[in-house]
This record gives sequence, structure tokens and C-alpha cells, in this order.
Amino acid sequence: MSLPLVPVPTEMTPTDGAPTVLSSATLLTAPAELAAHASAVLGVPVQTEGGTPEASSAVVLLDDGRTGGGYSLSAAAGRVEITGGRAGLHRGLGTLAQLRDLDLPQAPVGTVPAVRIADEPRFGHRGLMIDIARHFFGVASLERVIDLMALYGLNVLHLHLTDDQGWRIESPSRPELTEISGRTEAGGGEGGFLTTADFTGLVGYAADRGIEVIPEIDMPGHCNAALHAIPALNESGEAAPENTGTDVGFSMLRLDNPATAPFLDDVFTDLAALTPGQYLHVGGDEVWKMGEEEYSGFIELLTRVVAETGKSPMLWGEAAVAGLPGDALIQLWDSNKDPGPIVAAAEQGAKVVLSPGKRVYLDMQYHEGYPLGQHWAGYVETRDSYEWDPLEYAPALPAESVVGVEAALWTETIATDDDLSTMLLPRLAAVAEVAWSAQEQRDFDDFAARVRAHAGLWRDRGYAFHESPQVFG
Repeated sequence: MSLPLVPVPTEMTPTDGAPTVLSSATLLTAPAELAAHASAVLGVPVQTEGGTPEASSAVVLLDDGRTGGGYSLSAAAGRVEITGGRAGLHRGLGTLAQLRDLDLPQAPVGTVPAVRIADEPRFGHRGLMIDIARHFFGVASLERVIDLMALYGLNVLHLHLTDDQGWRIESPSRPELTEISGRTEAGGGEGGFLTTADFTGLVGYAADRGIEVIPEIDMPGHCNAALHAIPALNESGEAAPENTGTDVGFSMLRLDNPATAPFLDDVFTDLAALTPGQYLHVGGDEVWKMGEEEYSGFIELLTRVVAETGKSPMLWGEAAVAGLPGDALIQLWDSNKDPGPIVAAAEQGAKVVLSPGKRVYLDMQYHEGYPLGQHWAGYVETRDSYEWDPLEYAPALPAESVVGVEAALWTETIATDDDLSTMLLPRLAAVAEVAWSAQEQRDFDDFAARVRAHAGLWRDRGYAFHESPQVFG
């Protein structure tokens, strides 16, 4: 019987033999940087690196220095061995956690079936964007999202930290942003924000699970929270009223305002100091009331500010019309727009992450009348998130420019942890397989059969989910 792993591995061969029992008597050998996390995930004690465990069962993680996220896993005769580079070992741990926690005929929960796996990711960027600006989600909620991502091989958490409704990241240079606009939220809720310590801890928590955090401060639109907190950013010199609605496209900073450039310098310099990764996302979407020349100038200013921090810019697809630096990463999202400008930028060397709304915007309703979500991009059921080929979505895009896939969850209608996980599952598992597994290996009916086996795991871990009739019907 095939094992119901998600994403489907490149090669998987169940073998004869009794399952390996993982328990407090199991010993773990792992590189020092991974040992504490692996011990916490597996619930087994750590033995010093290089030792030979003398126990009824053992888990051994071996760093072979390879790059790209590939790994191999073998389980037999009381021993589980995972081999790969750092990224591969993280992914192998996620696979091992599934093998242990899924209730399988050949290996009940707590045991690992005899198996050999060799696995490689299709794309290097396998992401999820969470909007914590419309409705605020704090550290505990985001850690639960990170745990889910790690289980399914996603490796980039993109946090949308600012919007019209609230400013969610402490900026020491501009404390009024969170003092004032950290307290507002869509629908009039109490809001909240991440302190610098919160954010640093979250970045570390993600890194321990092989996940990079890309923070986003969205400019020059989606900025009412900044205009509310800092009067000088307004042309009138007076603070904008707070916004608790969900309309878009009405707010913008102005390039010729003398307060704008120093403000951008301050907030992106502060953000860069908290961010060990390569990218800062600068937004650039839905700036409907700004002329083309001013918009292009603003994007050029944003990318220059990011470059001065030593980071690279990531931007929403609209920014492709501006002159972008060679290290820019463009996020294609709007299913209703011609991707021509993004194709043109890619032909000049830009890299692209695919986030098409009609496929991977996980805030879209599952079906008409669903109590959560929107449907501007259509209704997005699990099959819609699964049955597409990223390299065929925009055929004119050079294949070498497409570096990955990123799901997105906007929170205009999402206010609780159960709302969040209900919109993520089971679609996030589908996106994870699109991003990891080779196109020729993927089949929706096979995926649905495998992901059904994960329902018990989700319930045990406290994740609400949508019982999609395409999966569970």
C-alpha cells in the first residue's frame, strides 16, 4: 500500500519489515543547529553529534552538504536515517513527522513504517503570505501557521504587516506607528502589533523549521495606517481618520512630500535590522489614483531605499512597469490582468513568484455562499488550487524566471485561528504539492486520497478545516 505523504515524494518505496517505534527511549543524533528542534518535533532525546545510539530505536540526521532542499530517508529495523543539506534535513523532518503521526494500516500513530524515500523540490520558493494588518494575528497564531508550513515543505512565510487598517510592526524610529495605528483593525477590533522582540522571536522560530520570513511594508498605496499615525505624511498636514473598512485603492503617499523619503528610510532601515533574510517586500499594488510617472518614481525610490539597507526588493506585479533592479523579485497575483509587463521584466532578468488569485488566494470562498472569504478572483476549491502547472500559467514567462509559488491569505473576513486554518486546509496542502512535486507525478484523485488521511492529524493538532466534498465527499 502506498503511503499518503503530502507532498508526494519524488521516489518512495515501502519495504518489508516492522515499523520503527518512536518513544522517549528513542535516541536522536543530529547536527547541533538542528538537534533541539528535531528533539522537540519528534519527542525524543538528543545524543551528542557523531555518537552511535544504543537503544531500541534511533533517529539519525546526517548533513551531507547538498543544496536545493533534497533529502533521502530510510526507515527499517528500528533506525530512521535522514540525509541531506540543512534545507533537506528540515524537509525530511516534516516527512518523518507525517510518517509518525498518520494512522496507517502498516504503522499506527507513533510508529514509522519501513520505507525508502528520495525527494527533491521542484521550486526553491514555496511560500505562504498571511495578512495580519486587516485582522491582527499574534505570535502564537503565527507559530501554529509555521508548524503547518513545516509539515508540508513550505519554506517562505511572507507577512503583510501594514495596510489601511493597521500597522503591525514596531519601528523604533517611528514609535507612533504602533502607538496609534497598532490599535486599529478591520471591523473596529482592538488590533495589536508585533514588538521587535516578538518579530525577532518569530523569525528564529521559523528559521528553526527551515522557513525564511519576508516582511512586507506596503507602499505607496494601502497606507492609511501610516497617514493616520503621522500627520506630516498627508498633503494637508492633518492626520487621516482611522480606517476600519475593507475598501482598497483610496490611500497613497506622495513622492513630492518632503516627509515621505525620510519616513521610508526610517521604517525600512528598522525592518531590515530585524530581518536576516534577503528580501524586504515593499508592496506596490492597487495604487489607483497615482499617475504613471509618479508611480514609477516611487517604486524606484522604494527599491533604492531597500538597496541601501543591504537587502533585495520583492514587489507585487504592478511594479513591473517601473525600472527594477536586477535582484528584484516580482509577485504575480492578479488573475484578471495581462501579465505582459511581468513577462517583459522577466525577459530582462527579473525573477517571478506565482500567486495567481484564481488558484492560490486562499481567502477566496470555497463556493458561493461560503461564510468566509471573498470571490473577486472566483471561487477556489481544493481542485482549483491543485490542478495547474506553474510553468504553464503564463506561458510567455521564461521558465527560468519562475522561482516558485506562494499562496496568499488576506484577512478582511478572517478574524480567528479557526477561520485562518479553515481557509488554509485542505488547500494549503494542495499548494504545497504544486510547489514541491514534479508536474508529471501529480494527480488530483491520488492527492485527494492521500490528504484525506491527514484529517485526523489536523484534528489532533487542533486545526479546523473545510471538509471539501472534492476531498472528503
